[in-house]
Amino acid sequence: MSERGIWIDNAERLGSGATLVVRSPYDDHVVARIASASPADVDAAIGSAARAHGEVLRHLPAHERSAALRHIADGIRARHDELVDTVVEEGGKPVRDARREIGRAAQLFSMAADLVATMPIGAVLPMDSVPGGEGRFGYTMRVPVGVIAAIVPSNSPINLAANKVAPALAMGNAVVMKPADQTPVSALMLAEIVRDAGLPAGALNVVIGSVDDAARPLVTDDRVRMVTVTGGVATGRAIAATAGLKKLTLELGSSAANVVCADADPVATARTLATSAFLSSGQACISAQRLIVHSSIIEEFSVELVRAAEAMVIGDPRDPETEIGPLASASHLEQLLEWIDQAKSLGATVLTGGERHERTIRPTVLRDVPAEAALSCEEAFGPIATLAAFDTIEEAFALVNDSRFGLQAGLFTNDLQTAFRAASEIDVGALWINDSSRYRQDNYPFGGRKLSGIGREGVEYAMEEMSELRFVGIRLVSTGGLPG
Repeated sequence: MSERGIWIDNAERLGSGATLVVRSPYDDHVVARIASASPADVDAAIGSAARAHGEVLRHLPAHERSAALRHIADGIRARHDELVDTVVEEGGKPVRDARREIGRAAQLFSMAADLVATMPIGAVLPMDSVPGGEGRFGYTMRVPVGVIAAIVPSNSPINLAANKVAPALAMGNAVVMKPADQTPVSALMLAEIVRDAGLPAGALNVVIGSVDDAARPLVTDDRVRMVTVTGGVATGRAIAATAGLKKLTLELGSSAANVVCADADPVATARTLATSAFLSSGQACISAQRLIVHSSIIEEFSVELVRAAEAMVIGDPRDPETEIGPLASASHLEQLLEWIDQAKSLGATVLTGGERHERTIRPTVLRDVPAEAALSCEEAFGPIATLAAFDTIEEAFALVNDSRFGLQAGLFTNDLQTAFRAASEIDVGALWINDSSRYRQDNYPFGGRKLSGIGREGVEYAMEEMSELRFVGIRLVSTGGLPG
């Protein structure tokens, strides 16, 4: 157990707010005690970031930003095992998944380093395309937003932080990060790595604490010019309502749908979707939650899905064999059990699971969950998949789109016409053909439609979000015309 604080001006200090006790979600042992931030600490962190941006970062040449990002990637790799242990201990993430997360975070900073050196940051405009534009030259350039507030959840605390911090630093911004209360230690470790990469004090500050003491003062401050969030719909709504006139990227919830057509392999697809639905207790916003399967293969598919679900290993997240660790909180576990009972009372059938197992729920498959049940219309964020049959592709697409969410979806088919039609008709931010909704890599635009959010992540696309276009016009010669 360690005594930790917050991170301002490249140093850890004790916050002047309440003491936060961080416990392992697996066995409840105390991981750390955090002297968390007060509103005054948040003010100091924002001030530090504003100075770092104004005095250093916005002037830093691209090659120096690129070099710093490579040093961060190397620092993450050098502390790989320590970071893995921390993510497992404070987040309860199975060690095999934590290893993938840390590797991906390092790669993300490397990608950002490459893009700093190669990404076009403006364009020359044909000013003489309109009458009166003769003799004028114009171009655009991308400039950093300034201070960015990054709100990071607990399910992938290092990688989802990297998704925000790497592109922000790449564009010359400064960041004040607010990690989840469950996973603050990993955020402090990332701050140490950023410091050791040689970036100025204030490039990354970390404030830890309650909504009232840390989050709200951060997102409402006028010096913060952008807020980037990964969280739930309620969090997104609250931030959108209070942040004021600043840029927002909101990566919110989902109840990801996956369509399995009649020509798909029911056995192989069921195995893929079992992993997508249940790995790490289903605690990913793009986990396969709603499985929509053609009636001609649904029986064979459901048998294999149940078999795969029951074969998954639940246990100690430190064990390399464990596939399913604890849920993040006891309250969420109780909510999921209530939602399962509600679905059953409305006529759904539990094919497997549905009951508590230590600090999680056994991988659960429910058939024919009514539309009004919470598990049909809310994000489960747990090891639960619902199963429904369809006969026509129109019916399948309607079921996918009958959701207030629209983040990612999967479609399994060998029919090219169906695939292209799905790309036009399924209302999501990203669609995977012959892969599950859970797959993600960091070089494509990731983001949602409807209540799944606004804005896009993915390194290049986040760099665009975290910058603003500035136009520069030059009058080269006198045209004799009136000024515009």
